[in-house]
Parts: sequence; C-alpha cells; structure tokens
Amino acid sequence: MDYPEYLQHDATALAARVACGDTTPEELLGLALARNAAVHGRVNAVCRLLEAQAREQLAGPLGGPLAGVPFLIKDIVQDYAGVPTSFGSRAMHAYVPREHAAVVRRYLEAGLVIFGKSNLPEFALKAVTDSALHGRASNPWNLGHTPGGSSGGAAAAVAAGIVPMAAGNDGGGSIRIPAACCGLFGLRPSRGRVSSGPAMGEIWFGASTEGVLSRSVRDSALALDILAGHEPGDPFDIATPCAPYRELARRDPGRLRIGFSTASPIGTDVHPEAVAAVRGTVALLHALGHDVEEAAPEIDGAALAASFLHVYFGQVPAMVARARALGARAGEVELMTRLLLTLGAGVPAGQLTTQLYKWNDFSRALARFHARYDMQLTPTLAHPPIRHGQGDPPRGEQFVLDLLQRSGVLGILARLGLLDSTVDRIARDSLRYVPFTQLANLTGTPAMSVPLHWTAAGLPLGVQFVGRFGSEDRLLQLAHQLEEAAPWFDRLAPLAREGAGVKGEAAALP
Repeated sequence: MDYPEYLQHDATALAARVACGDTTPEELLGLALARNAAVHGRVNAVCRLLEAQAREQLAGPLGGPLAGVPFLIKDIVQDYAGVPTSFGSRAMHAYVPREHAAVVRRYLEAGLVIFGKSNLPEFALKAVTDSALHGRASNPWNLGHTPGGSSGGAAAAVAAGIVPMAAGNDGGGSIRIPAACCGLFGLRPSRGRVSSGPAMGEIWFGASTEGVLSRSVRDSALALDILAGHEPGDPFDIATPCAPYRELARRDPGRLRIGFSTASPIGTDVHPEAVAAVRGTVALLHALGHDVEEAAPEIDGAALAASFLHVYFGQVPAMVARARALGARAGEVELMTRLLLTLGAGVPAGQLTTQLYKWNDFSRALARFHARYDMQLTPTLAHPPIRHGQGDPPRGEQFVLDLLQRSGVLGILARLGLLDSTVDRIARDSLRYVPFTQLANLTGTPAMSVPLHWTAAGLPLGVQFVGRFGSEDRLLQLAHQLEEAAPWFDRLAPLAREGAGVKGEAAALP
C-alpha cells in the first residue's frame, strides 16, 4: 500500500485490509510515520513520537476491531504508562504515569497502534493550539490558520493524512471546535459514557469527556463502541444502547424535529459564513424529510458563559498546584495560564459552588427544549478558523498584565473584586469565536460537529447538533444520513493531497 491508497481508506477499511492480508500493521505504521515526517515541519501535529512503543506492540499479537491501524492519543489525561504526559506545559515535565488511562488501554485492546501523542495548548485551556512547550499547530487547509483546540494536533494529524482517526477530549468544545476547523466529524459523548479513570474522576466536574476526531461517521461509531462503558471507581454508569453504535449508526433516524438558531448566545457577532453553514444544513434537513424550525432553549447565554468560565478559571489553580507538587517552577507556566491562575484563585469556594448549582438550571431548560425537539442545530464556530494570533490580547496588554501578575497586584485586585469588568471582557473575548459549544459540556449532553460547509476562501466550517442526554445513537444516525446525502470523506485538505496523486478528491468509502 502507498500513501494515495492509505488516504482513500478510513480506519474501519484499513483494519479490514489488515484482516484479509492485503496490508500489514508494519506497512501502515511505516506510512503514518513517513507522512508525519513529511508534514511535521508545517503542521506540528504530533508532539511526541512513541515509535519504540508501537514497534513493541507490533511484536506481540494484535487483536480487536481496529487491529493494525495507526493511531495518536492526546498529550493530556490519556496517560500511556512510562511515558510523560505533558499537558502541553513545561511545568509537567516530571509527570510520568505508572499505568495506562482506561481509554488508552481500550484503544490498545482494540488493536490500534499508538505511535505518538498529539499537540495541544497548555493544560488544554484554549480553542487554539499554540503551547510554548510544543509550538503552534497549523491547519492543513491553510497553514496560516489555526486547526482549533484543544484537540488541535489531533485534528491537524487527521486532516493532513497522517492518521484516519485520532483521540481527543472535550471540556468546552475541544473535539467539536477542531473538527469544525479541519473538515472532520467530531462527537462529544454524554457525561459518564466514557471513563476518565483511573488517574482522574469527573474532569472539570464532569464537563469533559473522551472521544475521537475522524473522517467518517462509522469510525466514530466504532470508536464509541470501544470506549463506552463503566470502569471500577467511576462515579456512575449510564444506560448502554440496545446494540453496538456501529450498527445503530446505520439505522434510519426517522423523521426528526430539529430547532435551529444562528444567534450567538452571548450576543457577539456571528460571521455570515457560519450563518450560511446552518442555513444550508436546514435546507438539506428539509430535503431529507425532517421538520426544522427556528428555536432555541430558554437559557441565558451570558449566565451560562459566566458559569462555564468560573469553572474554567477555578480549575487552573488545581492544575498548577499539581504541577508544583511535581517540582514545577512558577516561570514554567505560560503568561495566560498564570493570569487564569490568579483570577481563579480570586474566586471564593462559595461563588464557585453557586455557579455549579446553575448547571442544573441549564440542564432542565435544555430538557424542556428537547421535549419539543429531538436536536438543536447551531454553528459550531461563530467565525471561520481564525488566523494565527488573531485572538491573542495585544502585546502591550500582555506586558501590563504580566507586570501586574508578577508584582502581586493582580491577585489583590482579583480578591477585592476590582477585576470584574476585566474578567467579563476576557470572558467575552475568549468566547466570541466559540460561544456555541459550552452548553453541551455543562449539561452533559452529547453533541457533534458535522463538516457540511466550506467557506468562499476554502476553509471548513462545521455545524453543531446537540442531542438529548444518552442519545449518541440518534446523533450518529443523523450524521450517517447527512454523510450519505452530502459526502465529505472525499474533501481533502491541500496538504493531504500533496503526494496523493489527486487534485481534490479521494475515493469514496469502500
């Protein structure tokens, strides 16, 4: 098998080729490593190679539904025993887990050949991938733009043709945002569907969950079959589906009732291309026989954003404390993380708890919406993938904030509540490009980004569907239907087409 042929197969098809003897795991690993070497200097998707571990894995028997398929895990939470987990931070250099995370063990048991870790922003705190430790990752559709975050390295690796599918996780949109930026399918499962153990319990109070970014719906369905299920010590076990997701995904979803909205929940601007993406999807849904009308949950978007950001800020002191316990020094943490640390430390426990109480209100309001509608449709992003640095604070502002933080003045102001307007502005600025994704995280509901739109400039821009709690099967069914009606597997990034012998199309799924 050569690279053009490799690119024409999703993970499911590659596993089938291995099973029938048409190719070997060694050949596939060689292709993935060669592809990474060819594009690494431009996309910087893989931050740590695990070739030795992959070769050792190949030396033993391989079993499972994806035996022999090359794969990448994300360099946070997804611990690989004996290999440092960097969290994208220089501060975590001393953290070397002694055992695999449950998701990594399940990936290995499925036969996936893990040969590297994907790039991410420090502590997975951004919707762009630009850590000081690993460097900036770029979008294979246009190298001047971000692949999104925090699973930006995973998305860039799939879109660049290194792997057909890669692991991610999603605490505020970190699977869906990069999927939307890179023309991929990304499903965020329901809270509790996939274990975060054993090193972690409910990450971000249950807002974060594990999943994959892929080029095909059936790969994501199969990945969910692999990942789903309770582990000893998990806080709860949610109901299992009536059949494997890879089977359920092929079933007709029936006639769905879908409410759509293009308005930003925090009142910020929404780019015309993002509006067009939803409007085009509405037309497609109508053509498929679904009932679609403009409607949104009765939720105060600004209040939800504030609640999310309180938790977002509040997690940083705990993460930095963990790094310091491992020997990290203050200067090893990036400026924006230090600012978040100071702001988070200024949030009293009672105030944080009050914000957590609001999650119940959001969940009840979304449930009332889902009593009328099977799904909610929105843009995934409020803006096409931004250019590198486009969302960064001005250098002068960074300098002043750095000075205030280092002098201790920022902490004093935060504790006195004198930074509320600054925090509100930071919050508004940080979410203005991605205001739609946090609802699913706080309510624990499943959501997906589907690659159904490309801008006039040729950049992908996905749309988001949010389903009822536990309804991953229904989301996958709709995604499969949309995939058949408006195929995206044959839409390849310019960087992926290099060396593939194609001008813009790959073969359809075998």
